[in-house]
Amino acid sequence: MWRKASAALLLALAVGYFYGGRPELPEQILQYIGLPNLQTPSQSNQDLERAISAAWEALIALPSRQWTKVAVGVNACVDVVVSGVGLLQALAVDPGAGRDHEVLHSKDDLRETFIHYMERGAAAERFFSDKEVFQRIARAAAEYPGAKLYVGGNAALIGQKFATYPDLMVLLCGPVGPKLHEMLDEQIVVPPESLQETDEFHLILEYKAGEQWGSTQAPQANRFIFSHDVSNGEMSSLETFVASLEEFQPELVVLSGFHMMEGQGRELWGQRLKEAVAAVADIPKGIPIHLELASMTDKDFMSRIMQEVLPIVSSIGLNEQELLFLSQAGDGPHATLPVWKGVPDVGRVGDILSWVLERHGRTDPSSESDLTRIHFHTLAYHILATVDGYWGNQAAAVMAGARVASSQACGLRTVDVSKVELKAPLEFLTSHFEPRERLSLKPEEPVAVWRRGNVTFHLTPVLVCKRPLRTVGLGDAISAEGLVYSELMRQHPF
Repeated sequence: MWRKASAALLLALAVGYFYGGRPELPEQILQYIGLPNLQTPSQSNQDLERAISAAWEALIALPSRQWTKVAVGVNACVDVVVSGVGLLQALAVDPGAGRDHEVLHSKDDLRETFIHYMERGAAAERFFSDKEVFQRIARAAAEYPGAKLYVGGNAALIGQKFATYPDLMVLLCGPVGPKLHEMLDEQIVVPPESLQETDEFHLILEYKAGEQWGSTQAPQANRFIFSHDVSNGEMSSLETFVASLEEFQPELVVLSGFHMMEGQGRELWGQRLKEAVAAVADIPKGIPIHLELASMTDKDFMSRIMQEVLPIVSSIGLNEQELLFLSQAGDGPHATLPVWKGVPDVGRVGDILSWVLERHGRTDPSSESDLTRIHFHTLAYHILATVDGYWGNQAAAVMAGARVASSQACGLRTVDVSKVELKAPLEFLTSHFEPRERLSLKPEEPVAVWRRGNVTFHLTPVLVCKRPLRTVGLGDAISAEGLVYSELMRQHPF
């Protein structure tokens, strides 16, 4: 009864706003009506989730040509995972108002930034500048009841995911200490030059959906990451990584860790970024390069990444915060939007993805840029946007990434439909501007496809884990899985 009443009320509001001179509001209201929380009762008992999961299993297939050697670098560490609220309470830190800090200098900065992102349910990563204070916090985290140690760093996590495929040889370059080396999959090859005497530790403060601290309540489960990590911050393994490629002869290179430079300060990252770009430019042109982005706060730094790094890579992976920050740093579409509210609007996401590929990619065949693929992931859905003619099997790739997000968040190898829920819109507009389409998502065919110029978009929903066991590394697993299921169309070498 309340569903019908809600729909009637929203429709009445839409008509009222339209005749009152606000034609954009009915569109937003109609999109709200299309969300799955207004499903019919016959669809409410996991029917949609079951249909989508079954369709994934039927439709996801590996490409005819698969990678046999992948090189991954260059950030690697040991993650110490703890309850964020529990650790801060153990440090005798009281809750209060949230405030974002680009670099953390004290426990108060940590508290304020953690609250800022916890109340938004958003992931973030920051550098902690004070080595001694960080080491005290790290000791408290390691001794906290229930603390767990895991392989960490985007490169190491991506390498671990690749290593689950027995026919895929994986090279990992990064600062690998004794504890990390012990935890890595035995299938992963680490060059002797990458081994070091001590490990780099990152602290992962997790929180659950609905968790409360003071007046702050998390709208969804997520995590806040911080470290005092100089080796990864300087990308000190990058030149070793590039030098190792000649002997290893990979078919695909995956890069990550550029975001770690930001905490080193503008003067240091300015020079190091030039050196890093020169090193990446030395990778042979015939090898596609995927860049995994992560949380950044300095618009100048992000602008330099866009202008200098994106054009020399073939593919990028990123989440909703990173995508919006790209647009804000480059004055792109929807740059005035401060943050996403709820599930990011598909049309706005599509606008920014198009802009990135048009501005920094190879949508124009005469462009010197190599960028032809973006793998976007947010909690409720994923999109693969590719320039036509360069990548194949992208419907399977985007579904594979969503499937691994659904299973891994719940700590499972396969999707359990009783433990997940659909949060993606069943109807959406493909752009916030004209021309645009209104598309519907069919559970039995869970990939929506549309084109804009010579860019094709593939969208699939995520079956969101109701009680996630671990959120760290999901983005890395999504990107790795999407790459495993992607096929490079060889008639267009990079």
